[in-house]
Amino acid sequence: MQIEPLRYTPAGLPLLSVVLRHVSEQVEAGMKRKVECEVNAVAIGDLALTKLALGTQIRAIGFLAKRSLKSTQLVMHINQIAVLNN
Repeated sequence: MQIEPLRYTPAGLPLLSVVLRHVSEQVEAGMKRKVECEVNAVAIGDLALTKLALGTQIRAIGFLAKRSLKSTQLVMHINQIAVLNN
């Protein structure tokens, strides 16, 4: 996980940008498959003030949206964060 410094939207809301790293094993067509990827994500408002440290395992729930009106890149907007016990 990468964590950028906290910043604020033009409306004054706190915004935290992170890169989440996902690693799991999934079953596809009856075969096990290792899945690894990185996902750009943002948390806005009070959720952006959540204290996260690099290497912390979390469960993030949210939705995917385009980075901007003219972009085709996706970013995850986090609605809930739960820190997992290692």
